[in-house]
Amino acid sequence: MSAKPWVLEFGMGVDVHGGDGTKAACRAVSDAIRHSSLPLFQEVRARGGRMLVDVTVGVPDPASVDVDRVRRELPHGEVTVRPVAGGLRVPGADALIACVAITVSIDNPQA
Repeated sequence: MSAKPWVLEFGMGVDVHGGDGTKAACRAVSDAIRHSSLPLFQEVRARGGRMLVDVTVGVPDPASVDVDRVRRELPHGEVTVRPVAGGLRVPGADALIACVAITVSIDNPQA
C-alpha cells in the first residue's frame, strides 16, 4: 500500500552568528512543528499503521547538514531528512537561514 500524505508543515530557522546549516535546519524543523498537535496519528499507530515524516531542508550548503541531528528534532514517525540547495546566506553577515517543508504521510495497512 502506498502512503497517503495528510499534513504539510513549513518552517524557517536562522543561525544568527556562525552560519551553521544544521543549527538553522533544526530551528526550522522546530518552527514547523511547534504548533502542531495531531492526535490522529496515535490511533493510526495503535492499528499498526506507520507515520512517515519526510523533511526537505533548503540550505546554502546541503552537504554541511547533519541529517541525524535534524532527524532527532522530530518526536514521532519514521523520519527521512533530505538537504537541498536553498535557504539564504545573509550578505555581509555570518547569519544563515534554512527553510523546511515537512510532509507527514500514513501507511495504514488496515485502510
